[in-house]
Amino acid sequence: MTEPHSSTDLHHASEVVAVAAERRWVYIVVAIIALLLAMMIFTGLHWAAMPPSRVETIDIKTLHLKGEFVESNLGTAVEKDGRVVVRLIGQQYSFAPQCIVVPAGVPVTFRGTSTDAIHGFVVGRTNANTMLIPGFISTFTTTFPKAGEQLMPCHEYCGTGHEAMWAKFQVIPSEEFFAKAKAAERLSCVPG
Repeated sequence: MTEPHSSTDLHHASEVVAVAAERRWVYIVVAIIALLLAMMIFTGLHWAAMPPSRVETIDIKTLHLKGEFVESNLGTAVEKDGRVVVRLIGQQYSFAPQCIVVPAGVPVTFRGTSTDAIHGFVVGRTNANTMLIPGFISTFTTTFPKAGEQLMPCHEYCGTGHEAMWAKFQVIPSEEFFAKAKAAERLSCVPG
């Protein structure tokens, strides 16, 4: 006949099982952390050695003199292929142009850069949000669903005048926008 196990033996057996389970979980957590660290190191070294091909660079010394960011090319325009493109520059402590007009309900591509420091902008309560980094061209496309006027402040601290760095942003009905676009190469908030 087998004798019933004493409570001390049961306690010891459950302690052994608990310690083994805790040890397994420690190994699993350590393995996950090691894997994540390895992935971060690999990705960091890979991108440092091979920057993404989609990154566009620009010479900030000649930014205003030639290329797509000359003053006469800034603002909103309808390209030959029909795309609506906004080109802008952030510089301490203003955006050029100071007023941007876009159509409602139409995809708008933003192309921007900075001349001096890291700047950023966000358009009101929309998903239009990016950073402008000297020497690089930031590009994104978004659609503004409804007409209205909003502010576009700089959201990256860029110096003592940062709090005054903003631009005016107008979304107008698409019919009105394309009618104005036929009459002018670049659109402005200024009536005329």
